[in-house]
Amino acid sequence: MSTLLITGGCGFIGSNFIRHLLHSDPSVSVINFDSLTYAGNLANLTDVSSHPLYTFVKGDITNREQVRAAMGRGVTDVIHFAAESHVDRSIQDSGPFVRTNVIGTQILLDAAREFGVKKYVQVSTDEVYGSLGADGFFTEETPLHPNSPYSASKAGADLLVQAYQHTFDLPAVITRCSNNYGPYQFPEKLIPLFVTNLLRDEPVPVYGDGQQVRDWIHVLDHCTGVEAAWRQGKPGEVYNFGGRCEKTNLDLTHLLLDLLGKPQTLIRYVKDRPGHDRRYAIDCTKAERELGWSPAWTFDRGIRDTIHWYQENEAWVTGIKNKDYLSYYESQYGHFS
Repeated sequence: MSTLLITGGCGFIGSNFIRHLLHSDPSVSVINFDSLTYAGNLANLTDVSSHPLYTFVKGDITNREQVRAAMGRGVTDVIHFAAESHVDRSIQDSGPFVRTNVIGTQILLDAAREFGVKKYVQVSTDEVYGSLGADGFFTEETPLHPNSPYSASKAGADLLVQAYQHTFDLPAVITRCSNNYGPYQFPEKLIPLFVTNLLRDEPVPVYGDGQQVRDWIHVLDHCTGVEAAWRQGKPGEVYNFGGRCEKTNLDLTHLLLDLLGKPQTLIRYVKDRPGHDRRYAIDCTKAERELGWSPAWTFDRGIRDTIHWYQENEAWVTGIKNKDYLSYYESQYGHFS
């Protein structure tokens, strides 16, 4: 029986991964190690909180003793989701991103070595590759060229993982994924921000000309990819996961307006983000070939399901929005009118 230490399991992707694993494999127990920052929410896992194979441990990956104590609970494998991940916040203050994403990863890697884990999975992002032009795709061989403090911190963490794998023979793999969407996503990211705003007839902010292109993948497709990398990934390898679903931010905005029956007058164009990457797109051929993985969710099905989830979980949304979310966005964009 495997015992997985899942870092950041109360976040968007981590909580979906834990739920997926507990529902699909009774031979795996999960230790959810999370510091409960603004984007970590215990309510994301209310439905599995009493599951006999689930344990929550409040802890910070930058605290070496807390990490070692969690690892000492019989951990056999580590899947590292925990990260500061919002680009806007990294532009405001890069310090927390370096501490969590780089130093936290280094501490976790040391503990993985000490306790002899069987597999370590570093969950990363396609943003470490930088920006694409009008053509081409990111592959696992694309050179790292991060353009924001967030992506630079994730690239630094990835390089540490590769160094530990090479120097210490740590059985580690790295996964890099395109933009995720789905239930339980904190409403500072584009899709949940826009959906929850539009459900309240509130305006939505579109950066610059809105022509930035992103490749969208449903979070459950990402989760099955991470699981495949854990089970079958070869140490030292990188695996990319994408949804083969490129959309400009403006096209996506219009789609959400149409699906929710809202007027285009709710669009508010705001000053573009500094150093905003123009296009991301993933080639996931390697993961399909070597891991037997492929995305199962079409975007049409996924986006409708996601909208429905936010409509049916108004209490969850309200609980998030009553915290620092609205004041944060007002500080960025001013009061919408």
